[in-house]
Amino acid sequence: MIKTDICIVGAGPGGAATALKLAYANQSCVLVDKATFPRDKICGDALSGKIPTLFDRMDPEIMNRFRATPQVGMWGFKFTSPNGKEMYFDFRPKDLAETDYPPAPGYVSTRLVFDNFLIEEVKRHDSVDLYEGINISEYIKTSEGYLLKDKSGEFTVQTKILIIANGAHSSFSRKHAGLEKDNRHHAGGLRVYYKNVANLEGQPAIELHYFKELVPGYLWIFPLPNNGANVGLGMRTDMISSRKFNMRTALDELVATHPRLKDRFKDAEITDSVKGYGLPLGSKKRILSGDHYMLVGDAGHLIDPLTGEGIGNAIYSGTIAADQAVICLKEKKYDARFMRAYDVRIQRVLGTELKASYLMQRIMLYPRLVNFLTNRVENNKFVMDFFNKIFVDPSTEWQKELWRPGFWWRVVKGN
Repeated sequence: MIKTDICIVGAGPGGAATALKLAYANQSCVLVDKATFPRDKICGDALSGKIPTLFDRMDPEIMNRFRATPQVGMWGFKFTSPNGKEMYFDFRPKDLAETDYPPAPGYVSTRLVFDNFLIEEVKRHDSVDLYEGINISEYIKTSEGYLLKDKSGEFTVQTKILIIANGAHSSFSRKHAGLEKDNRHHAGGLRVYYKNVANLEGQPAIELHYFKELVPGYLWIFPLPNNGANVGLGMRTDMISSRKFNMRTALDELVATHPRLKDRFKDAEITDSVKGYGLPLGSKKRILSGDHYMLVGDAGHLIDPLTGEGIGNAIYSGTIAADQAVICLKEKKYDARFMRAYDVRIQRVLGTELKASYLMQRIMLYPRLVNFLTNRVENNKFVMDFFNKIFVDPSTEWQKELWRPGFWWRVVKGN
């Protein structure tokens, strides 16, 4: 039996970030994952501006090493409304020459590359005991914390603090923490890799296309190295069910026939099979901790309800869980009441953003309203600058503006 103060189940971005934050705090831990890395993960592959910020706080060399891996730096964001109007948000510094740009605020990197990179970062630290290829199937509550077992019963861990970071289908989240699937706060996604999609050259940009056929869902196109692209669809699960919506058929039809896409995909080739996945959204407040445990990332249903982006929130929640674990060990307190400080901090740093994204998701239900707002925003320097700042600066201060009447007055007013 392995005895440890902290055991992290799941070595994706959330779990790996938790382990790294603990390592930089000189705190040992055990990290377990059912996969053996490198391994693929179905995802949109976009890395938001939170990620460089959080890793730079630990060690700037982490991002320097990441930039040496295959990835595409993102300096722009394209949004296409249901009526076909396109807006481009340019995050490039206006006062610098192109050769003087700082590192990009965001990236696109396949999970095969990014997750394996994080595992290699974890392996730099002797304080992290990493176990790959171990599928934890049993969680037994004890007076000292949790006893974990794999299916064979040969691998066991006794831990004071259990950090669950094993993704959207976490059995612990459902059976022990009580986070049931709610189709109104859940989305389905499809992902497929292409090469030779047209018009990806030049300044790389993340693209989100809102078509009438998909509202409130969207189609994304994210550029990848070597003229590749991650292309997919996302839609709320209750909408998929009520409409009996076939996402695979919709994706094929849109790229083949839609006037905005067909020319871009006429010479494109699929390089991998279409794969689907579920997204537990952070549009509903949930309890993320209890006696001796915390939930991180997708296991805590922290995916952005508007964009479907979950990696940044997984890493952010992982670093917060690491901080809380260190405090618990110092104070020798592991009860649910003391652990609730984790939930409080999650709400403080991510709650405003998730609420704002849910508000925007609900607005997306009304194509005419989206078209109206797009027309007002298109030449509105104040709003364009605002969204630029949100992407580049992950702090919550900018997001709070969305809840102030004055912000929406300036949107409607058009200046």
